[in-house]
Amino acid sequence: MPHNTSRPPQDRPWEGGWAADTSRIPGTRRLWLAGALVLATVATCVTAIVVTRSPGDDPARSSSASTTAAPPGLISYASDSPSPSGPASESARTASPSPTESRPKHAKKPSAAPKPSATASASSPAPAPRPTATERSVRSVNFPDRGWQVSDGLVRLTGSPDTYTLRKGLAKPSCYSFTTADGRYLRHRDFVLRAERNDGSGLFAQDATFCARDAAHAGAVMLESVNYPGRFLRHKNFQLRLDPHQSSELYLADSAFRLS
Repeated sequence: MPHNTSRPPQDRPWEGGWAADTSRIPGTRRLWLAGALVLATVATCVTAIVVTRSPGDDPARSSSASTTAAPPGLISYASDSPSPSGPASESARTASPSPTESRPKHAKKPSAAPKPSATASASSPAPAPRPTATERSVRSVNFPDRGWQVSDGLVRLTGSPDTYTLRKGLAKPSCYSFTTADGRYLRHRDFVLRAERNDGSGLFAQDATFCARDAAHAGAVMLESVNYPGRFLRHKNFQLRLDPHQSSELYLADSAFRLS
């Protein structure tokens, strides 16, 4: 049977030599452990915050520092409104020239007007001399037995051509205007040649003015419109009209007329 030593009663500590420890408060060791644990936790949190908030790991701070800091030795120009950072601002910066680039280094003398080339002058017929007589009939080159005649207000090719009075051009004196025996003018409207009374308008004067050009056939002329350069009078289905210039043999024959 084990030998148990009984604890002496605390009301008589002098018996057996045992006495209670009254130098510390009960539970003090647990308080110290809890305090040490709290301090260690706080220190760990502070260290983690400091590490995560370091300048090298803050992309926003590093990006803002890189955009605001200008490299040494360059002059920066202030703009009226802040431009967004990124590819858009870079394209805007490259599109706008710098003050140095916008000002030419050397002033150049104005270049002389280009001389007309031989090709351009050859594309349009040369001016033909004005006839001396004023009363003329106009006959076709490829239909010599037909000439201009006014019928129902329109000008056609018929076997009995009318006689017209050649006058100075209403819109250009060096060109021609044709009048009938009753005082009407030949003018184009909707690109069709017709006889109408002069209404005194600028449009009528231009529509009734034609300039003579050398034709591909000897002794003939081509009649070019003043307000539609490059369009010449030609007959098509025996109807007189304005058509753009062509190099075909048919067009050159249809647009050639003899004033006789």
